[in-house]
Amino acid sequence: MKFEQNLEGNLLQLQQQLIDGTYQTGRYHRFSIFEPKEREAASLPFRDRVLQHSLCAAIEPIWENRFISDSYACRPGRGMHRGADNTQLMLQKVQREHGHIFVLKADVSKYFANIDHGVLKRLLRRHIACPQTLALCDHILASSINHVIPVSKGLPIGNLTSQLWANIYLNALDQYVKHELKCRHYSRYMDDFVIAHPDKQKLQTIKLKIEYFLNQTLCLKTNSKTQIFPVALKNGRGLDFLGYHLWPTHRRLRKASISRIAKTLKRLQKEYSTGKIGLKDIRQSLISWIAHASHCQSYGLRDKLLNAFIFARK
Repeated sequence: MKFEQNLEGNLLQLQQQLIDGTYQTGRYHRFSIFEPKEREAASLPFRDRVLQHSLCAAIEPIWENRFISDSYACRPGRGMHRGADNTQLMLQKVQREHGHIFVLKADVSKYFANIDHGVLKRLLRRHIACPQTLALCDHILASSINHVIPVSKGLPIGNLTSQLWANIYLNALDQYVKHELKCRHYSRYMDDFVIAHPDKQKLQTIKLKIEYFLNQTLCLKTNSKTQIFPVALKNGRGLDFLGYHLWPTHRRLRKASISRIAKTLKRLQKEYSTGKIGLKDIRQSLISWIAHASHCQSYGLRDKLLNAFIFARK
């Protein structure tokens, strides 16, 4: 509201600072987030977020045309639910063609904290020629070193540019997996990715090649939870990906999601009973979880959970 009180003046000031090269990123406000695990996040003053929104609007189309169709994080028209739908279709196709499925499930160890600034700058320079735009990107990267991260690695969780740059960084992996390794059945959501294949030994070879590529090209490594396993109702398990347990035939909610909503309902029940919140607040808190749960076989679970908590004033 304060920024918009003098909207034209503030925008003209930002424009002039970009033209003459005097723009300076504001100070980061650091805080912790706890879902799905505890991490440090950072936010900038509103004027800096306006600038980053403008920067991303200018450069995102350059990469959107180059990203593979099986990358789903922080992209228009994609997201978790489309990723889950297409990954399940991928499992169904392997099952239909071969009768069984093995999956390489991997994620990058401490991804945002380990993104190398030198590598990222090289990736940006492959498709951006404008010196002023590159200088602005370099400045935003440098500002995160000064205020959040002590070395020339890592992106602050919270910056709009961080989401785009993180996708650009692992697009190099996407291109390698699809065009060099020729993997047909691959899905990625930010730093989590899966490859489905009927041959377990083939996946073991692919895993070694990916780990070598990540280390040598992107200065990254997979974490200890990376594994290869069969997806099956018998002598196997579901694929834990994008908030669901996926099988070719159906999907279920993760236990962690059920546990979180149960804790949320208990907290909302207590706050409503003491008058701290109203029914409107409860609906707003539940609507996103209900929408997420409705994308899998969960009607009975939703009915049981929502009926288990009675909201009444003391």
